[in-house]
Amino acid sequence: MRKTGSKPTAESASTLALTGLSFLAEDGPRLGRFLALTGIGPDQLRAAAGAPETLLAVLDYLLGDESLLLVFTASKGFAPESVEPSRAALAQSLGIEAARE
Repeated sequence: MRKTGSKPTAESASTLALTGLSFLAEDGPRLGRFLALTGIGPDQLRAAAGAPETLLAVLDYLLGDESLLLVFTASKGFAPESVEPSRAALAQSLGIEAARE
């Protein structure tokens, strides 16, 4: 497992989110559900994959489904509790309220 003790930076949060996007893209139905729930089309996703707003949506999506979050973190070697602080760091870099509803 990767370390979780230090506060994530926007850069490390983006890296985690890109890993999450890659994880979603590995499975068609998984990616399809993400696209359907976010309203992002495949072409839009290709164009905006690295955009902070898209990466924030990826982390929100993963955090919204605990079983998916656990599969993601186990398969990629992250501690599940590292995703929320990464989401907060990315949100803060965008000037968005860090707390999720």
